[in-house]
Amino acid sequence: MYPDDRHVAMIESDIPLPGWPPESDDLPGSPPALGDPGSPSGPDVPDWLRTLAVAADEALRRSPLSWGEPVAGARPAAVLVLFGQGPQGPDVLLIERSAGLRRHASQPAFPGGAADDTDASRAETALREAAEEVGVDPRGVQVLTTTSPYYLWASHYLVSVVIGWWHTPCEVTPVDLAETSFVARVPLAELTDPANRLLVRTPTGRTTPAFRVRGLLVWGFTAGILDVLLGLGGWERPWTPAETVDFPFPPRSADAPGAVRPERDPL
Repeated sequence: MYPDDRHVAMIESDIPLPGWPPESDDLPGSPPALGDPGSPSGPDVPDWLRTLAVAADEALRRSPLSWGEPVAGARPAAVLVLFGQGPQGPDVLLIERSAGLRRHASQPAFPGGAADDTDASRAETALREAAEEVGVDPRGVQVLTTTSPYYLWASHYLVSVVIGWWHTPCEVTPVDLAETSFVARVPLAELTDPANRLLVRTPTGRTTPAFRVRGLLVWGFTAGILDVLLGLGGWERPWTPAETVDFPFPPRSADAPGAVRPERDPL
């Protein structure tokens, strides 16, 4: 967890609030319509990920991600937090939105988006979006849990966090460069390396956790989720913030090495 007081909030454009009441298919442990049956007790699911999946909903609700109530009429949505076993150990899938998008341009995120009327569950939403954005094969994913939804007032979305185990990884690449510019399997050890941890300070003086990995500056809602889940999985390492970056971020050149790629919310 980031070493500030635990009552800091996300920046205003990222503040997620718990949806109430949750839809029936958003309840933790709901079986998905796509992918393998959702259960944190599958034979190849690592112990740390089983522990994480069981505790995720309550931990996210108790974190600074969770406060307030949503506005009526918010659109359901979902993001896929997809853990796998990569060449450099356990990892998680992150993408970057394309710079030319009207909204959320150049923002790192989890795969995900708004629900379609044909989606039977938020797990199906997350898997469908991951397939459409970067080519994730839903048959290779075991959905472990779907959290209660969180409200992002800037986008007017109710976002459920779908946690999955990538038991049969496939090649991933941006399907449409006009929408997704970059995808990477980021090792958890890289995310928790103290050298890659920093804080983002908002104009109100609040600070949020952040990660600088693969040329991305991940903060806000996405970083808040990662911060909680990495702690639950036992990957957290002690760190002292050596750097604080002020929001709004300065414009970046796409060709600049190590350029900051700001993130505001995942949709």
